[in-house]
This record gives sequence, C-alpha cells and structure tokens, in this order.
Amino acid sequence: MGYISGKWLFFRPKPRQGHAHMSEDSRLPQKIVPVLVPMPAERPYSYAVPEGMDVKPGSIVRVPLGPREVAGIVTSDVTDDISAKKLRPISELFDCPPVDDGMMRFMRWAADYTISPPGMVARMVLRVPAAFDPEPHVPGLRFSGREPERMTGARARVLELAEDGMAWTRTGLAHAAGVSATVIDGLHTAGVFEQVMIPPRPIVAAPDINYAKAVLSSDQAEAADRLVEAVSSKDFSVTLLDGVTGSGKTEVYFEALAKAIEQGKQVLILLPEIALTQQFLDRFHDRFGTKPAEWHSDLAPKTRERVWRQVMEGQVRVVAGARSALFLPFNDLGLIIVDEEHDSAYKQEDRVFYNARDMAVVRGHIGNFPVILASATPSIESQVNAIQGKYTRIRLTGRYAEAAMPNLRAIDMRKSPPRPGGFLSPALVEAVNQTLQRKEQSLLFLNRRGYAPLTLCRVCGHRFQCPCCSSWLVEHRFRGQLVCHQCGHHEPKPDACPSCGTFDHLVACGPGVERIAEEAEKTFPDARIIVLSSDLMGVKRLRLELDAIARGEADIVIGTQLVAKGHNFPNMTLVGVVDADLGLANGDPRAAERTFQLLNQVTGRAGRTGKKSTGLLQTYQPDHPVMRAIVSGDAQAFYDREIEERERSGLPPFGRLGALIISAATRPEAEAHARALRRAAPTSQQINVLGPAEAPLALVRGRHRFRLLIHGTRKADIQGFIRAMLGAGPKERGSIRVQVDIDPQSFL
Repeated sequence: MGYISGKWLFFRPKPRQGHAHMSEDSRLPQKIVPVLVPMPAERPYSYAVPEGMDVKPGSIVRVPLGPREVAGIVTSDVTDDISAKKLRPISELFDCPPVDDGMMRFMRWAADYTISPPGMVARMVLRVPAAFDPEPHVPGLRFSGREPERMTGARARVLELAEDGMAWTRTGLAHAAGVSATVIDGLHTAGVFEQVMIPPRPIVAAPDINYAKAVLSSDQAEAADRLVEAVSSKDFSVTLLDGVTGSGKTEVYFEALAKAIEQGKQVLILLPEIALTQQFLDRFHDRFGTKPAEWHSDLAPKTRERVWRQVMEGQVRVVAGARSALFLPFNDLGLIIVDEEHDSAYKQEDRVFYNARDMAVVRGHIGNFPVILASATPSIESQVNAIQGKYTRIRLTGRYAEAAMPNLRAIDMRKSPPRPGGFLSPALVEAVNQTLQRKEQSLLFLNRRGYAPLTLCRVCGHRFQCPCCSSWLVEHRFRGQLVCHQCGHHEPKPDACPSCGTFDHLVACGPGVERIAEEAEKTFPDARIIVLSSDLMGVKRLRLELDAIARGEADIVIGTQLVAKGHNFPNMTLVGVVDADLGLANGDPRAAERTFQLLNQVTGRAGRTGKKSTGLLQTYQPDHPVMRAIVSGDAQAFYDREIEERERSGLPPFGRLGALIISAATRPEAEAHARALRRAAPTSQQINVLGPAEAPLALVRGRHRFRLLIHGTRKADIQGFIRAMLGAGPKERGSIRVQVDIDPQSFL
C-alpha cells in the first residue's frame, strides 16, 4: 500500500505476527533475555521468553515489574545464570519494528558517558507507549468494477477518480470529486464500491526535493556543493557551517538534506526552540512542498504517537525537533543538522543530563553518517574542533543578496544616561523616533521577563523572596503577580509591606520587558507596540504575533531572547539592546561567550532584506572585550582571546568538567553528604575536586543544594573518577539526591 497524491494504492494487509497475549497455561519459557526497563536500574532485568515468541535485541516488549507492567527493550547484554523457570515471563511482544543496532549502541554510550542509569536513557526512547501497537486501519472504499445502473454527472466524476483501483476514504473521495457524501453512499449501496480497510495516512507528506529549488548565490552554491559531497560519501563527518546572520545557512543545508532524501535516508533537524520557529517550518514547506514532522513538548499526545510510530517505520522522512528528538527510533537515519549549534537550550538538565549537540555528533559517528552544525556564532568547542581539523569549516561571510550588516555602535550610559526613572538613553529614543518616521520597525531587546526583577519596601527594606527558592520574586504587572522563575510560585502583589505594614511604599527595582513597554508607550504614544515574552502568551499566540511582526503590523517590538532565534522581520532596521551588560554580571566561565553570541544574534535581526540598519548597545562597559568585538565586527579577535583564556585556565574544550549537585530537604543533610562525597574522592594527578560549596541558587523548590565541581585535564577519565567517588561515598538515603552533570553548562 502506498499513499500517492491523496490516494491509497491498496493491497490486503498481512496478518499481525508476534503479538503474544498469552494465557498463563500457554507460557512455556524456553530462553532468557535481558530487558532494559524505564527506571533508574544500573543493568537490565532478566525475563523468560514464552514459547512461540520471537524476540531479539531491540524488540519492544511488555514485562511485569513488581505489581505493574511496563514497556522495555530487549538488549544483547549477558543474562544472569539462572533457570528460566525461576523468572517471570515476558507478557507481550509489541507489533512494531525493533530498535535498530545503531540506536541501541547510542543509548548504551549515552548512559555510560552521562553516568546515567541505562533504564533512564531507555525511558527517553519509550516515551509514547500508545505507539507500540500499529495505528488502527480505517474503513475505505475501492471500485469493484461494477457500473451503476443509472449514471449522473456527479457519479461519473466519482468513477473517473476511483476506476484506477485506488482505495479512498468516503469523505476523501467525495471531497476530491466535488460531490456530497450521499453520492458515495448510493454507489456503495449499488455495489459499485467494496469496503476495504486502509492504513491511516502519513502524518506529513514525503518531501519533494525538486518542488522549488532555491536560487543560491555563488558562495551559497559552493557551500551547498561541499555539504552535498559530504552526504554523498555516506561516511561520518562533522561540518561546521559558519555564516553571519542573514547569510542563508538554512537554504544551504536544505541542499544537503535533499541529497539525503534522494538517497532514501531519514533526516533529523535539531532546533533550539522548535515551538517558536514557525518561520522555519514555512521555509521548509516553500522548498519541499510539505512541512517536516515536528517533535517537541507542545505536540498533542495523539500527534506524538503518530510521529514516533511513523519515524520508526520509516514513513516520516524528515523530523524537525527539540533536543529530545535525538532519541526517536529512526528506521534509517542518514543526516543530522543542528541549527544554532551554540544555543544553551540543547543542554538538558533533568534526570539524564546531556548536550544534544554533542550527542548528535556521537549519533552520527555510531551510525556512520554526516552531521552538520550551523551557527552565526559557533561555540568555542566547535571553533576549536574546526581549528584542530576535527570538523570541516565552511564559511559564509556575506549576507544573502549582498544585504549589508547593521551599523553597530555602543551607547556609553555613563555619558548618555536615561531620564530619571527611565531606562532608554536619549540616543536610543532618537533612533527609534527616526525609524518610526521612516515607517520601519524597531526592536528593543532585554533578556529579562516581567516588569521588575525585585520589589522592595522603601521604608523597612523588605525584599520579596520566594518561600521555596533562594531567588527574588519578579513582578509581573500585566498579571498583577509576584512570580518565582525557578519553581513557578506566585502570589498577588500586596498593597502594603508584609513586614512593616506601610501602604504605597513598595517600589520596583530594575527593568523587565513589561517596564520597558510601559516606558515606550509613554515615549512613543502613537506607535504600535508588541511585547514578546513566554510569560505573556502560549505558543500559538506567539506564532501569530511573530507572523504579525513579519507582516509589518507592529512599529516597536519589545522582547526577550526568544526574538533572537532565527526570525526574519523584513522591515526591521533598528535593534536597541537595553542592557548589554546583563549577561556579564555572573561567575559563569561562559558568560562572555554567551553574551557575545546573544548580542550578535539579536542585532542580526536588523536589515536582513537589504535596508540600511542600525544596532545600538546600551552599556556601562563600552571597553569590555565583548562590546569591542561586537561593535568592530571583529568576531575572530574575540574568539582568539576567549580560546587563549580557556586554554590557559584548562577549561573546556582544553580541560574537562563534571559537577555533582547534592540536594536534600535540609541544609545540614545536603552539606554533610556533599562533604562525605568529597572525602571519598580518589587521589588523582589529573583531576581536582572543588568544593563543596553552597550553590548560587542554594534553595530550589524547597530543596537545599550544594555543588562539587570536578576539574580535570583533557585526557582525564572524569566518568571513572566520579564513579569511584560515588561508589566509595555514602549512598543516597532519605531526602538526599545526587545528580551528575558531565560537561556542565549552568553553574547555578
């Protein structure tokens, strides 16, 4: 059966095999297999295989686990030396293809590298149990060869479509023929159609690589040819596509994607914010005539089930997804593209801590296929890998259609301060006014949600803090709430101070995007203003707002970092960064790199269609290396300096880091356990243990937190060291929990 242009080519389905719901009497164990179950177990559990059940490594089965039954994956591990009669049997072999060998090896590698229980990695693969059984067939109609006794124009149109023997759904045939469903029913009653069962249609149509080929510049064409060559080799390689904002990186890697599809391979495109990238999906549709299958947390459960199943069966050729899409059970994966490869959203910090960019490279190595990393501001790690020859670098140094980069300059806030109570400097206000006069768009960027990051009492100094976390409550004036951005706790903003009882003396300190919007409304009363923040709207509304901005239905856009990621606003010619110093004010060793990347990305929203554009950075540190590099456009100087500093300090990628986060219900418990682990650390010439120290966010969701940082040389066996440390140290008990983070990105 094949789905072609809205019709199904019919053949009778084969009877299902291996779906073994067995009575207790019919279960005659013959052999033993290890099964990886989705729980924090360090090794698979052994189960007996009932007679007549054909399982192999990768088979997905249902097994008893205590009083319940769970899904698991059969592995090739060595089983326990125990009689099958003493083991509980597998309950069911699901009717779906087995997880392929490459994915099994990848799961094993990921568990070993991240020091995670293999079952928790398997859990990321087995996240949609409703998809383990085939999608149910739907009733359809097929021309029987019999002509109706009475022919009408409507009936003739129906038969013209159906006489080729294709199977149709009742409503699909009626719609295609332009008739009512009663016409179809009449023909069915007359014996013109016979009822058949047809499988559900694919969730997305197959991409057409010749649908609308892009017109590439000479630089783009050369880059595309090199990527196509890498895909054609069918060997593992990593290519860093390093192109300035607006250089057309997407169109370039689409050509490599087309080659992989031509070879019959599946393709995974990882995006940092898939729920916000409607423009990417539209660009894909414009090139290939259909959208890719999406995979992210906002998908409806039924859609997730269908995508998972059709990816496993090979029906879905292209998936565009968030980091978790890396653990979809692809049937024949042949290319991974990591867009915005520098983005910190690729790091997962829950249960299994992993970086999807790095894991994508490993997945390509295990599967022996190419990986493409794309970014306008590559990570230091990728830069060094390209310098050392581990990655191939392809540069795109100019914007598409020779559009000019924005003219960037810093506004020294010491010399050009805002008016009292305001946050926009006179120079930025004047630039926005000029942009409004030209009927062009401005973006005011501030990477801080809400109205103000701190609320305090001017009489007694009381500060509003989250009762469950060591963080200040952020005022969200549009909602009238004080909100914790760590745990979600919220409470109404009171009229009086809860400490001293004084009325009307609570003051908001510092700006968030809501406060900038308030100032903009007063300063530019006739402007159409849109505030973009994940706090203010759901994904659907965000997409509508982004489309409205692209159509020119807003004059001033005020937003957080979500506006910096891949969006194309044709009429935007001014970007003003309200607080360019914000990301530099912490002890994160990647602070300078992240600030450089974010400011480059956000200023790159201006002038993408060729109009003269400007980027203004409000800063109190105009001589900081990050500011100098951005304003001068000399990214290489910044990277050279940052790489030199990393190498001198032995920080990644020239050294290795691991972190242990110890949390407990009380501070003494967490501290005592952390100190005991520190004492259990083995002696090593290549590895140092720093701490324990109370985490900067010492209390999160009511749990007290301490951190140990393990710092080693590039060749140090960090994983072996941590395993020895955990093995010799005290075990988790009571409320104590220990989380392992290899290659940490966050130090909070």
